[in-house]
Amino acid sequence: MTLLALGINHKTAPVSLRERVTFSPDTLDRALDSLLAQPMVQGGVVLSTCNRTELYLSVEQQENPHDALIRWLCDYHKLDEAQVRHSLYWLQDNEAVSHLMRVASGLDSMILGEPQILGQVKKAFADSSRGHVGASELERMFQKSFSVAKRVRTETDIGASAVSVAFAACTLARQIFESLSEVTVLLVGAGETIELAARHLREHQVRKMIIANRTRERGRLLAAEVGAEEIGLPDIDARLPQADIIISSTASPLPIIGKGMVERALKARRNQPMLLVDIAVPRDIEPEVGKLANAYLYGVDDLQAIIQHNMAQRQAAAVQAETIVAQETGEFMAWLRARNAAQSIREYRGKAEAARDELTAKAMASLQQGADAQTVLQELAWKLTNRLIHAPTKSLQQAARDGNDERLHILRSSLGLD
Repeated sequence: MTLLALGINHKTAPVSLRERVTFSPDTLDRALDSLLAQPMVQGGVVLSTCNRTELYLSVEQQENPHDALIRWLCDYHKLDEAQVRHSLYWLQDNEAVSHLMRVASGLDSMILGEPQILGQVKKAFADSSRGHVGASELERMFQKSFSVAKRVRTETDIGASAVSVAFAACTLARQIFESLSEVTVLLVGAGETIELAARHLREHQVRKMIIANRTRERGRLLAAEVGAEEIGLPDIDARLPQADIIISSTASPLPIIGKGMVERALKARRNQPMLLVDIAVPRDIEPEVGKLANAYLYGVDDLQAIIQHNMAQRQAAAVQAETIVAQETGEFMAWLRARNAAQSIREYRGKAEAARDELTAKAMASLQQGADAQTVLQELAWKLTNRLIHAPTKSLQQAARDGNDERLHILRSSLGLD
C-alpha cells in the first residue's frame, strides 16, 4: 500500500489552468466513483479549492503509480496531458503525509497561516467519506493532519498577526479602542475588502455598524448579512458624528470624506477621538484630515507596514510549525510501518498455524488407524520443521547466490542466527 498526493496549485499553475482541473460539489460523487474504479486505487479524497486541486490516495504498491492517475485526471477533465503534466506534482508516503499536514496548517497557502484552508480540508474529507474514502490508512492520515493543524495553531503564532488589509484595519482598531463592543463603526463601500472588514468586526462583537454605499441594494445585502444599518453616501455627513471608527474602501475617483466634514463631526462629538482608515486607491478621505486634532488617519501604506511586520512574525512562527509537522510526520510513518509489520506478522503466523493444524490432523488420523505413536510423532516433527523452514531456506540460498550480503545479514538476524 502506498499513500500518494497528486495535485496542482497556485505555485505551479495559473488560474486559467487551475480552474479547468477543479471538481465542483455537484460532480464530486461521480468523480470519486470514477477515481475509485481505477484498478490500483484503494481509497481517495479530493480537495478542490480556488488555489489547489489535490487527490490524496491509497494505492497498491507499484512503480510510477502517478502515471495512470495523471491520465485519469486529464481524461476526466478532457485536457491534453502534455499541457498539464509540467504543472502537476506527486508525492509518496512520507512526503505525501507531510504535504497534507502543511496544507491543513496553512503552511502551503498563498497567504501564510490563513485559517480557512483547515475547514476546506475537513470538508473535502467529509464529502469524500460518504462511501468513498475506502482505506483506513488514508482516514488516519487526515485525522492526524487535523490534530497537527490544531497543534500548530495552539503552539505557534502563525495565525495571530494580520496579513490582509481588512484584518489589519480591524487589528488597528482593536489597538486604539480597548473594547470594540461599545464603539460605532461606519463602513464606506460594500466591496470585498469592506465585506471582510465587516465580518472581522462582527467576530469581535462590534454591536453597531453602519454601511454606506453608492449602490443601496448592495449595501443592503451586506448590512443584512452582518447585522448593520444601511445608508446612502449622501447621508455620511449627517451620520459621521456617531462614528468612532470609519473604514472606507470605494472606487470613487474623488475623496468622499473631506476635512470640513470631519471638522464638523469632531465638533459635534466634543472632540472625542475618531479613527479613520482609508483603504481606497485613489483615496476616499482627504489627507488633510490627518492634521486635525483627535482625528487619527491611516492609509494603505500605513496598513502595508503593519502587514509586512506581521508577515515577518508569521515567517518566524512557520519555522516552529515546520518542526511540528516534521515530528508528527515521523510519528505517523512509524505507526504506518508498525501497522504494515503487524499485518505481515499476522499473515506469517496464520501460515504457520495452518501448517501445524494440517499436519496435526494427519498425525491424529494415523494414530486413530493404529500407527505407531513414536513414528507418527517423529514424522510430524520432521514434516512441520521442513514446512516452516522451507521459505526462509530458499531466501537464504537466493541471497547467497546473488551475493547480497546485506539481505543475507537481515535474514540471519530475523531468524535469530546473528
